[in-house]
Amino acid sequence: MMKLFWLRTWLFTGLLLLGAAGCGRLRVMTYGYNNNVGKYYDIRGIHMYTEVYGKGKPLLMIHGNGGDMSAFANNVPYFSKKYKVILADSRAHGRSADTSDSLSFEMMADDYAALLTAMHIPSAYVLGWSDGGIIALELAMRHPDKVLKLASSGANLWADSVGLRPDVWLEGVEEYQSWQKRLPLTDVNDRNDYKIFMLDYEQPNIALEELKKIKCPALIIGGDNDLIPVAHTRQIAAGISNAELWIVPNSGHATLIDHSRQFNKKVDEFFQKPHHRLLQIFSRKYNTAL
Repeated sequence: MMKLFWLRTWLFTGLLLLGAAGCGRLRVMTYGYNNNVGKYYDIRGIHMYTEVYGKGKPLLMIHGNGGDMSAFANNVPYFSKKYKVILADSRAHGRSADTSDSLSFEMMADDYAALLTAMHIPSAYVLGWSDGGIIALELAMRHPDKVLKLASSGANLWADSVGLRPDVWLEGVEEYQSWQKRLPLTDVNDRNDYKIFMLDYEQPNIALEELKKIKCPALIIGGDNDLIPVAHTRQIAAGISNAELWIVPNSGHATLIDHSRQFNKKVDEFFQKPHHRLLQIFSRKYNTAL
């Protein structure tokens, strides 16, 4: 099972369970459909859908493959108390429709850099999950001035049996073969789904040496039973000069959901930790201090 299938399964099941519960946590369904705060930005050929919550230092949250901004329902209420939380549906996801025939993580990182520029935000903290974690790494490599600190959970550098658990990679191969039997695709939604699937099937392809381009502090997160092998998560952290590693016990891919209280506290503490370079940046750009 590739990350796309897993994320869709979680989102669908989670919404059903929350709906059946009839409790206050139903707000999970509002993120991505809150027309009171929703806004589109013209970004690099697409209309990118965004929602912003809270006030304070900017915090950009980037969701994973096949999902949308609602993935952060367990995190936004916590972080919006002290940050300006910026949610967006990535290109070809949620409300951010995209008619192009392919996707790349580099393209999507450039989208988020352009979004911050359009929102007149010089730089932000960045939290990415799964494919969003990959995009966060690419954003820090390609647009280092845009990222103050990054937290990346469940990211991989390679789309093979090293970057993914071997069983997950094999299920992706089977899904690829299934797609090939259906080509050519005529339905618009099917074409979009295939494009999103192929993003994870063929990418990312990030060399370890490229991680040296990341100069900002980074928190690299993985579950001890993640779709991403722990050894690979350790490789990522070791490749970044100013990185901390957090392997979460008894956790799969959805650490920020299944262990949200611990996750929120840990990431917040990391963002709040003083760093000399950030003190200089905030003094210059925001006339404040960490």
